[in-house]
Amino acid sequence: MTKTHCPYCSLQCGMDLAREGRALEVRPWTEFPVNQGALCRKGWTSTGLRGHRERLTTPLVRDRATGELRAAGWDEALDLVAGQLRELRASYGADAVGVFGGGGLTNEKAYSLGKLARVALGTSQVDYNGRWCMSSAASAANRALGIDRGLPFPLTDVEQTDVLVLVGSNLAETMPPAARHLDALRARGGHVVVIDPRRTATAERADTFLQPVPGTDLALALGLLHLLDAAGAVDEEYVAARTVGWAEVRAAVASWWPERVERVSGVETAQLRRLAELLADAEKVTILTARGAEQHAQGTDTVLAWIDVALALGMPGRPHAGYGCLTGQGNGQGGREHGQKADQLPGYRMIDDPAAREHVAGVWGVDPSSLPGPGRSAYELLDALGTDDGPRALLVFGSNIVVSAPNATHVTSRLADLDLLVVADLVMSETAALADVVLPVTQWAEETGTMTNLEGRVILRQQAASPPSGVRSDLDVIAGLAARLGHDFAADPEAVFAELGRASAGGRADYSAISYDRIREEHGVFWGTERMFGSSFAHPDGRARFVAVEHRGPAEPVDPTYPLHLTTGRVLAQYQSGAQTRRIADLPDDGPFVELHPMLADRIGAYDGRPVVVTTRRGELKAPARVVDTIRPDTVFVPFHWVGANKLTNDALDPSSRMPEFKVCACAVTA
Repeated sequence: MTKTHCPYCSLQCGMDLAREGRALEVRPWTEFPVNQGALCRKGWTSTGLRGHRERLTTPLVRDRATGELRAAGWDEALDLVAGQLRELRASYGADAVGVFGGGGLTNEKAYSLGKLARVALGTSQVDYNGRWCMSSAASAANRALGIDRGLPFPLTDVEQTDVLVLVGSNLAETMPPAARHLDALRARGGHVVVIDPRRTATAERADTFLQPVPGTDLALALGLLHLLDAAGAVDEEYVAARTVGWAEVRAAVASWWPERVERVSGVETAQLRRLAELLADAEKVTILTARGAEQHAQGTDTVLAWIDVALALGMPGRPHAGYGCLTGQGNGQGGREHGQKADQLPGYRMIDDPAAREHVAGVWGVDPSSLPGPGRSAYELLDALGTDDGPRALLVFGSNIVVSAPNATHVTSRLADLDLLVVADLVMSETAALADVVLPVTQWAEETGTMTNLEGRVILRQQAASPPSGVRSDLDVIAGLAARLGHDFAADPEAVFAELGRASAGGRADYSAISYDRIREEHGVFWGTERMFGSSFAHPDGRARFVAVEHRGPAEPVDPTYPLHLTTGRVLAQYQSGAQTRRIADLPDDGPFVELHPMLADRIGAYDGRPVVVTTRRGELKAPARVVDTIRPDTVFVPFHWVGANKLTNDALDPSSRMPEFKVCACAVTA
């Protein structure tokens, strides 16, 4: 029996893996506090890729003569990659090589990938798909609270709050074991509020449901602040003692009377007033944002506005109250803390900070001046591929860009312009199918490594089975490439984690006191403190920052040609780009669909189950209609687990987080 964790979302639910002949069987691990033995359908079937006929088990190299991928040995493949990387760097400079990571990589892999980029390749062009996950919440939390940790308290704390506000979260389908906390909260008399353009499974478990126009969550927050201030519900003592900037925010929300909010958001004035009264009367309020609020060109400002609401009520730092973000990907938190993000070094240090550069360079044994500066963010990196001043080679680890990138047709064309595309994956994903070199790597049950869940709890995934013959771990691949480029990298995960601890020591995300043994003993170890902000915030003066923001609306408003709002998201049985879950037989794979309201269906002559075509300025998708009365009549929804949805989405970026506007764009639908 091996204690480990689910390979999917940021809950990182604990599970036991037991040997049943050659197979692995998932069993509950009831002692792990996050899920206490509960798992969703994806977790129970997570061993389904073991022995799958589509597992990659040998490196593949594209034959220049035929254009086809052929089997190759590991030495041939790695020698080829290293040789081409050296040639491109010699001809075009270090930034001719880009590195693209993933929010599902272990902390050890994320750390090694960033080190590979900065030390062995010398490139600034490194980022990861977590930029598309919770970067807006990270940007906002750093600015307002002085530090970015998804939840600054254990998830179980939400059961003890009085009012829980979920903004843009469908956790009943995206992280089902967490939904039990909603039920426990309501059972003890608490109140759950859900804000979403769709009446989701989560909304069905709520006491209050608000259904705004996509992209207007910021206006709702401003309207709430207006009403709370007018009602004298602002905790003036807390504001004076623990924050700065309230006067500017108070002035900014003065014009956001409820009737204006209704015109912008579609949420009735009476509903907004009732919510303000509910918050004003509650002793403990917890506000949680998720992708629905964050994946916008104004996502950072939206999160800042909701943090302003929490601060005005005096909640952050109080027991069973405050603000948090529901991280999406399995290692969305740890993945950005240790160096695979364009502007950061291990320990959540900023790469343009001289002291940070000196510390990390000392651990790496290099001159601080040799480290590159900040590079392009994820989408900007992909948009620059193959251009005169952009990377001419790209190494991809743990990401299926062709499915997950916004404006995906454009991004796919950029991948085709590269001189060299290298993809490390366990199956032939849509991105791997385009690669010049494909490297077969281990999956979660076949390797050991740490993850950091949505609470900032560092957990240990332990190897439960040997990988197929011919498959190597990502750490082995990174170390092999580094060696060919003249650098000695550790490939043992525990040794890498110890080095990560030294590199992160003294940083905002300091892992130096965490060890594998301690994680095993304590069922996970929080970095920092288990509950943050009790006595001070992470700014030098100990005070939180109110930040005045203004609603601008979606980057692409509706018009007569594209009169509807398109929004995207997940479904219960699938995860992210679907590269893993779409290959598991026990998970239903119905393919993409278009969810629309009966009024809209009647207007365009659409029928449930029959194809409709969704068109935006970037592309079109043909898929069966699902006619439901749980979505706004002016909005359509498409899940993003299949090729197609992100051919439609807008690549407009948040100016602070560089988050693309996945969650809303203008579209048209025809039957």
